[in-house]
Amino acid sequence: MQPSRDIDRLIEIMAALRQPETGCPWDIVQTFETIKPYTIEEAYEVADAIERNDMDDLCEELGDLLLQVVFHARMAEERGEFDFGNVVEAVTHKMIRRHPHVFARSDAETPEAVKLQWDTIKQAEKQERRERRAKRGLPEDPLHHHLGSVQRSFPALVEALKLQERAAKVGFDWSEPAPILDKIEEEVGELREALHSGDHKAVADELGDLIFALVNIGRHVGADPEMALRGTNTKFRNRFSHIEDTLAANGESLEEATLERMEELWQAAKGIERQLAE
Repeated sequence: MQPSRDIDRLIEIMAALRQPETGCPWDIVQTFETIKPYTIEEAYEVADAIERNDMDDLCEELGDLLLQVVFHARMAEERGEFDFGNVVEAVTHKMIRRHPHVFARSDAETPEAVKLQWDTIKQAEKQERRERRAKRGLPEDPLHHHLGSVQRSFPALVEALKLQERAAKVGFDWSEPAPILDKIEEEVGELREALHSGDHKAVADELGDLIFALVNIGRHVGADPEMALRGTNTKFRNRFSHIEDTLAANGESLEEATLERMEELWQAAKGIERQLAE
């Protein structure tokens, strides 16, 4: 079998890998649940390639992510649920329907009008989803609550942000950032009390409340908390690497260096960052 630019070849490869008698022993025993972590991991690797502006890696990682879609579709086909063609048909139908200003006559000519139109169409789709589930005798739609569309499988920071955004749509929100800062200070105080009490569960609860409040302030000032933390992670990675490289250049090791020595080099790394930013 030869590689190809045609999606059908990838579908054929996955079918061959899943063949019970002749396929790959590892691929054959996989399930939706066992593959799920890999799907999430591949999405993160796509995001990482984008952040590094590495187009070579991005091309490869997008292929890996596409493979996950084909894998899930193949397992669903084996169960008689749907196949890859159904996945493509569903998303093309959705995109055409949600963009009548592009594919049909519509007076939505501004970003605001497009968003309003999009929300109206999504509400209609939710109603159709409920009707489909009822016809198939499925239990009540888990998405019927206002926050139901926010997936629990999201990373916690992303889930917190989306929960807040959904609640804000019906007016459950702070009117400005300042009161959120007061809430953050309140949560810091409660975390201090929990730490003093030695109650580990209370500490975890209060830490969660504090992080949730920090996500809220980020949302109000237009700073995506996930991206903000990623930026800080990158700074930490770079500064720590500077410590490690400088120590190595001087014949020292991380294990042998004192905290004071590492702090000195940390501050030096920050100084370099400031110079580069000027």
